[in-house]
Amino acid sequence: MKIFRIPIFIFVIIVFLIIICIAAICVFAYLNSPQVWIPAAGVLFKIDKGENTENIIMRLEKDGLIKSEFFLKMISKILNTETSFKTGVYRIMPEHTTIDIHDLLISGNQEITRITIPEGLTLKKIASYLEQKGITSADNFLIAARSEEILSTFLIQAETVEGFLFPDTYDFPYDVSAELIIQTMIKTFFIRLAESIPEYEFLNSQLLFEKIILASIVEREYRIVDEAPLIASVFYNRLKKKKNLESCATIGYIITEILGRPHPEILTLDNLKIESPYNTYIHPGLPMGPICNPGLTALEAVFSPAETDFLFFVLEDPVTGKHHFSRNLAEHKNARNLYLKQE
Repeated sequence: MKIFRIPIFIFVIIVFLIIICIAAICVFAYLNSPQVWIPAAGVLFKIDKGENTENIIMRLEKDGLIKSEFFLKMISKILNTETSFKTGVYRIMPEHTTIDIHDLLISGNQEITRITIPEGLTLKKIASYLEQKGITSADNFLIAARSEEILSTFLIQAETVEGFLFPDTYDFPYDVSAELIIQTMIKTFFIRLAESIPEYEFLNSQLLFEKIILASIVEREYRIVDEAPLIASVFYNRLKKKKNLESCATIGYIITEILGRPHPEILTLDNLKIESPYNTYIHPGLPMGPICNPGLTALEAVFSPAETDFLFFVLEDPVTGKHHFSRNLAEHKNARNLYLKQE
């Protein structure tokens, strides 16, 4: 039997190629491996609008997020993704390889911040909340809330968007602008309104604004959902009879939002005499604008109030938030004497 022998030079070439392949695999594995210093929570990396790929990759290496600028450039060139890196903020995790980072930055899957805006927050409180969350500065938000372009786009006939920022849970990109936040919240307001109260579309912008003003007052007055339509009926009845609304919530708004003072535990007679277009104790009709951003419960109550002849209400139980409703001043005084003494 004749034994086939590989010429020595071919054997050497084969061994050399194997060594090269093994070395290439090792180099590839090393250059593609994650950076061990990245913390468990990851690191945020921002791609600015208009930034070119070469600068992006250079910064990745400079920030220590990849081992080789050249390696990522080669990956991008081979995959023809040199112009596919998307603007935004991305979270690079400790387990991310260079190829993972490449795929993340071309995917557009940005870092998302989830926020929940409770019902009844004022414009200033929303601004403060967003600043605390690191989403946008309070000043930028308040400036955007007065944007003439935004107000005209949504036909809001007021100085700010107060009342039109729908309380909900939102997912925003990490570097979202204050303008986009406000536009998203206003769009959500009209979407939710159309879903629950489609008849709103028959109102002109001024009548809708008046509904929102009243809803904002109801929002700050009710604590039990079933009582919201009753409270709305009280205010409608007072408006019909040309009586001042006498809402304590409007006084609270003046003290905290306009004057910037802490909310007093008890409203005094002096508080009720503060001169302001929002003071419904001394000025008839609705205040000049919403005192908060109402949710659906208050909005639905204003569009579908209960049919009652109540003209007054007073807090009956501070724990549950239950109110006592009265038809005349005498009954109301008796209720105040009874329930306010119990507090």
